[in-house]
Amino acid sequence: RTIGDRIGEAKASGNLGNTLKILGQFDEAVVCCQRHLDISREQGDKVGEARALYNIGNVYHAKGKHLSWNMAQDPGYLPQEVKDTLQKASEYYERNLSLVKELGDRAAQGRAYGNLGNTQYLLGNFSEAIAFHKERLAIAKEFGDKAAERRAYSNLGNAHIFLGRFDISADYYKKTLQLSRQLKDQAVEAQACYSLGNTCTLLQDYEKAIEYHLRHLVIAQELGDR
Repeated sequence: RTIGDRIGEAKASGNLGNTLKILGQFDEAVVCCQRHLDISREQGDKVGEARALYNIGNVYHAKGKHLSWNMAQDPGYLPQEVKDTLQKASEYYERNLSLVKELGDRAAQGRAYGNLGNTQYLLGNFSEAIAFHKERLAIAKEFGDKAAERRAYSNLGNAHIFLGRFDISADYYKKTLQLSRQLKDQAVEAQACYSLGNTCTLLQDYEKAIEYHLRHLVIAQELGDR
């Protein structure tokens, strides 16, 4: 501010916003991220504007998750305040998405699709969540981003469960399992086995369910995860 560096002030405000988000000070975080957004617009900095929109989406997303942690409910069954907060997150992600499309930034589009999928899932809009996660999956494959691909499969599996499409869920969870082994991520492998065990139970394939739950148990013991 002293040297009149507006772009620098915008970036610093954005960083402050992100830090306050991590500290759980969501309302202050929004104010800082909004300043980042306002200055970026004033300076005609499209990249900064896109980043600020994404960051504000993240703050509302984190706030929505934080508010809903106190209530262990299924996605979709949320108090109004949580719904409104997640809806705001979704709106900012949408605005970010249209701007990064304009800028031709595919990686940023992938991130926006993934977060839109997650917010719609929490809001109980499972069909919309699936559409967004499929877009996320396509971009992850485009970039050869195995970790993002794995997350997309997992999210697609979760959303299909709530639509009662257990067989489709099982297919996605199997892909998650395959990739977690490729990535040598045992915690995620355990999680995939757990999801597959539950899905096989829903499909009444109890033998398979037992197999997956035993695998989950073995990994949990190996990792010393009580």
